[in-house]
Amino acid sequence: MLILAAAVGMGPAARAWGGDPQLQRSVMATSSVSMDQAVKMAEQRFKARVVRAETQHEGIRTIYILKLLNEAGHVWTVRVDATNGAIL
Repeated sequence: MLILAAAVGMGPAARAWGGDPQLQRSVMATSSVSMDQAVKMAEQRFKARVVRAETQHEGIRTIYILKLLNEAGHVWTVRVDATNGAIL
């Protein structure tokens, strides 16, 4: 599966990383938590619903930014490290 992800990174998506396919492979190889996994984890942990999710890149680090809404109407943002699923 990792080999397939690296091969996909060689296409048009590589241009988003300044045309550096090695950097694209590095980021994909270090992201072991998918966006879907991060959303499910946050919803379970905080007993809230994710209403917005986006991916940000800090150098070669990938961070998921999740906006949550609970039953009381409280809205807040959680940052999740895509490498290990840690809440930042």
